[in-house]
Amino acid sequence: MFEQFAAGAREVVTSALSEATLRGDRRIGTEHLLLGVLHEPGSVRALGTDLETARAALDALDRSALAAVGIDIQGIERPSIPASRKRTPFTSGARAVLPRALAETRKASSRRITPEHLLLALLDCEQPDPAAELMAQLGIDRAAVRERIRTGA
Repeated sequence: MFEQFAAGAREVVTSALSEATLRGDRRIGTEHLLLGVLHEPGSVRALGTDLETARAALDALDRSALAAVGIDIQGIERPSIPASRKRTPFTSGARAVLPRALAETRKASSRRITPEHLLLALLDCEQPDPAAELMAQLGIDRAAVRERIRTGA
């Protein structure tokens, strides 16, 4: 399927991998794809938030989830993940975004998946999906974002 990705969409996936590595995660999830999309200026405008704000919100969600089970991570550093030659796998949620992005591409009568198609597919994620949780934490109005993308505003 990656052969159907335009250069910008490939960069989103590469950025998502970088975000997963930066966070110490061993798999690429929908939250990493959302952060990867935020490396694209057009997506930043459409979402009305920036990468640093989204990273901080995701960290807050992590701390909150851990606190809910009695784990306080205040002052604890994340261990770095050793480099691996293996391809970093996608979570099932992230894998499900790809066919939805392809469907968005077809709806737009496009040949290649773009970052906007990936973002439209991510907007369809429902809680408790990590990307949906992150968008809720950021106060993102999904219908408004979808409209901004479709109208090019």
